[in-house]
Amino acid sequence: MKDITINSILDSMGADSAYLTDMWENCLDEKRKRYARNKFSLVLDKMEKLGYLKKQGYKSEITYTKLQFQDTADHIGFINNVIFTNESLITKSLKKLDSKKIFIDISKDLNSQKLNKLILKDYDLLINSITNMLELSSSIMLTVENTKNIELKKELKNSFKQIKEFLDESNEILMKFRGSNERIVLQRILNNRIPKPGCIKI
Repeated sequence: MKDITINSILDSMGADSAYLTDMWENCLDEKRKRYARNKFSLVLDKMEKLGYLKKQGYKSEITYTKLQFQDTADHIGFINNVIFTNESLITKSLKKLDSKKIFIDISKDLNSQKLNKLILKDYDLLINSITNMLELSSSIMLTVENTKNIELKKELKNSFKQIKEFLDESNEILMKFRGSNERIVLQRILNNRIPKPGCIKI
């Protein structure tokens, strides 16, 4: 997975509202090439979940509008809701995965593995929810870096700390009692989901 900057997505709009097609055409990667349209659409879904955009319309008429939080309380309330939702999903999936093998086969060089189909749903839920939290952290860092609102900055730093502590604890639970090869593979997968500050994964 590659990183795409949140600002580049917002800049691709050129205004407060824009059509998905125009955004896709305007948003280029570091090689000045367009992203795959289906992947770009998924990134816009992430932007909506992170509170940046609101989606309207259908098919070729899909548009996105930039959102603004009313005040610090509104912003932090939104962040807390995202945190709570994903914490609940991670906790739920960890319980389901407890004492269960995630990979039924791992190659000797650790570069390929076969997932246990019986836990696929819970595994996907875990990885996606962790990714959501990591991307929320990245978004928080971007806001902290750019906001002049001292109160908001303070609250966001607390939220960032909360996310980090929860993910660290979750990682310990996930890795507990697993074999060394399974730990290595899992950690690689999770590390690949960590975006650079101010970015989300595409």
